[in-house]
Amino acid sequence: MFPLAVVCGNTFVMKPSERVPGATMLLAKLAQDAGLPDGVLNVIHGAHEAVNFICDDPSIQAISFVGSDQAGKYIYDRGSQNRKRVQSNMGAKNHGVIMPDANKDHALNQLVGAAFGAAGQRCMALSTAIFVGESKDWIPEFVERAKKLKVNAGHQPDADLGPLISPQAKDRVCDLVQSGADEGATIDLDGRGVKVEGYEKGNFVGPTVISGVKAVEIINNNEYGNGTAIFTSSGAVARRFQNDVNVGQIGVNVPIPVALPMFSFTGSRGSFLGSSHFYGKEPPSEKYQQNFTF
Repeated sequence: MFPLAVVCGNTFVMKPSERVPGATMLLAKLAQDAGLPDGVLNVIHGAHEAVNFICDDPSIQAISFVGSDQAGKYIYDRGSQNRKRVQSNMGAKNHGVIMPDANKDHALNQLVGAAFGAAGQRCMALSTAIFVGESKDWIPEFVERAKKLKVNAGHQPDADLGPLISPQAKDRVCDLVQSGADEGATIDLDGRGVKVEGYEKGNFVGPTVISGVKAVEIINNNEYGNGTAIFTSSGAVARRFQNDVNVGQIGVNVPIPVALPMFSFTGSRGSFLGSSHFYGKEPPSEKYQQNFTF
C-alpha cells in the first residue's frame, strides 16, 4: 500500500506484526535503495503501545489495517474516536465450491495450493471446500495429494508448508481439529502429529482434511464475507453463483483472487469495517462484488 500512498503525496508509517517483521524491513530497505527520501516511509515496531500511538497521534490522519477481528475492531473504534479515517480488513472464512462438472485435476490442484499454501496463514486461504453431488467422491484423491506436501522449516527449498506463527496458533489449530472430531466429523488426514527433523520444537501442523462436518454455515450465512470460489465448466452456474453470493471477491475456476489495484478489493460484512475500501471504486451497495473469471 505504501507506494500508492507515497505517490499521492503522503508520508507513511508502517507497523508490521511484532511476530513477523522481517518482510516489512526488506521492503523498507528496497524503498531506501531506490531513493525514497528519509522520513517518507517509516517503520515502527511494537505491540499495544505502537498501535495506540498510531490511533492517537494527531499527525496520522488515516489508518489501514489487515489482521484479526479483535485488533481490527479495537483499531477502528479508537482511531474513529480520534476523528481518523479507518479501514479494517479483518477475519475471513473463505469457501471453495466444487461442482461435479468441474475439471477434477485442475480443481484439486488449485484446492491443495489454496488450502495449505503458507500453512493456511493468509486471509485469502480456502479453508472450507464444499463438494457438490458426485464431486464428493474426489475427496480421497484430494487427501492423497495433500499427503504429498512436504512440511519443513520455511527457509528450506523443499518446503511446501512451513510452521505456524506461534505455539498458540498451533494449539488453536489442533483444538479446532479435535472439536471437529468431537462433533462427529471424519479426520481423513491428521497433521497434528507431524515432526520435522532438526526442528522438533517447531510449530508445525501438517496438511489436515476433515470431512462430514456438521452445522457448517455456508457462504452467505457465515458472518464473514471476504471471498469465495467455484469450480465448474458451466457458464450458467458460474453466473448464478456470481449474482447470488455476497462476498468481497469471487473466483471462477481459480482460488480466490487477490485483485490488482485497478480493481476493487475488500471484504464485506464481518470481514470489513470502514467507509473507504482498500482500493478500487467504492461499491454501490453491500451486494457489490468484483468478479474474476479466468
